[in-house]
Amino acid sequence: MSNTYPPTLQLHIDGEWIDLADRDVHHVVNPATGKTISDLPKANIADLDRALDAADRAFPVWRDTPVNERAAILRKAAELMRERAPEIGRLMTAEQGKPFGQAAGEVTGSANLFDTMAEEAKRCYGRVLVRPTGQQSFVKYQPVGPVAAFSPWNFPVFTPARKLAAALAAGCSIILKPAEETPASAIEMIRCLVDAGLPSGVVQVVFGDPAEVSSHLIASKIIRKVSFTGSVPVGKHLMKLATENMQRTTMELGGHAPVLVFDDCDMGKALDLLAMQKYRNAGQVCVSPTRFYVQSGIYEKFAEEFTKRAKKVQVGEGFGDNIDMGPLANPRRPEAMEQLIGDAKAKGATVRLGGEAIDGDGYFYSPTVLTDVPLQADIMSSEPFGPVAAMRPFDTLDEAIEQANRLPLGLAAYAFTESLRTANIVGDMIEAGMVAINNMTISPGDAPFGGVKESGHGSEDGPDGLKAYMVTKAIHQS
Repeated sequence: MSNTYPPTLQLHIDGEWIDLADRDVHHVVNPATGKTISDLPKANIADLDRALDAADRAFPVWRDTPVNERAAILRKAAELMRERAPEIGRLMTAEQGKPFGQAAGEVTGSANLFDTMAEEAKRCYGRVLVRPTGQQSFVKYQPVGPVAAFSPWNFPVFTPARKLAAALAAGCSIILKPAEETPASAIEMIRCLVDAGLPSGVVQVVFGDPAEVSSHLIASKIIRKVSFTGSVPVGKHLMKLATENMQRTTMELGGHAPVLVFDDCDMGKALDLLAMQKYRNAGQVCVSPTRFYVQSGIYEKFAEEFTKRAKKVQVGEGFGDNIDMGPLANPRRPEAMEQLIGDAKAKGATVRLGGEAIDGDGYFYSPTVLTDVPLQADIMSSEPFGPVAAMRPFDTLDEAIEQANRLPLGLAAYAFTESLRTANIVGDMIEAGMVAINNMTISPGDAPFGGVKESGHGSEDGPDGLKAYMVTKAIHQS
């Protein structure tokens, strides 16, 4: 399957597609080859001001558009995304590296988010309060206003779709800044919205220096809501910026998901699910299973069988046949792997598999399994965001819960057990925004997605994600 990546890309502001002209340029690189494949224009300050003005003017128009009309546009965009999934998937594979099948699947999954939010918008009911005769009090939800949204490179369509679908369904205008590393697939999603009939100015797409773009947009009083997916340090910085204008924030930040594998689990099921999910997207997933705590009685057997499955992971360029895992997204990721794995080895961990970059072009890294990893190793506290599973044994349920909760992060967690009592305790006691027990289902679309502690606050997806883009108003009338 050939790559048809465009040699130049565009911004989208106030209904206009904007070319390079005399703007600064970001060079988009194919991570499978390390070579530049396109030039992306960076928005200048005038572009950002124009985007803000357009979002400000479009907001009341979109807010007052009947909800059925808004929903129809979102559903039409979803249809176009499904039709164009192979084309958009090819762009994603070229710029991000994931296997083509996974890339096309991400597009169709993102289309489902638009359908879900189109229907949720129709069910965003208020409520009437009980009052004496002659008085009336009721509660209603209204769109918060223009939104600034920032998304990362690991899921170039799915993550921005979460923000776009909810904001647009709620009646907000939005300025989206996707990652400069993976721009084309997000641009094509915006094209689906435009082709579906979204009015000019309701959605803008800008790129540029992340610090410059975010600080300029958030400094504007036009922006009423900030949504960010990314690292903890950057999320904290954006929150501080948002305090100046008291903007609402949704922060989906880093994770370091613990996996608790109990000796009464269905080990074959657990192994099959975990080995598949660990190396999905080369481990570059905020909810990737990463810290494996395995009960002592089955620890050695589990490590051995997991390693056998990891050896079968086929690594290669994402357009190849039967490829399970593509390259890491940029040259910084293999370097980060080397540091974390080297530190773990120096502190006593055993490398069962991998632990090294793969020779050749691009940013490929071998699927890695570490066992007997001491808690003092950096990888047990710092999110690796790569294809490495770090394992250590535990003896008791209390010890497992303690280890799962030991970090200041709390995004996702997983557990495998056939004991209903253990499952109930794990579900209640693990400090995470999402807990999956005997499965890996974390983001079904109709359920809230978000973390606790330093993994952020607020929810995406489902009715909770819709209301994150709305304000609650109480009206009392006599």
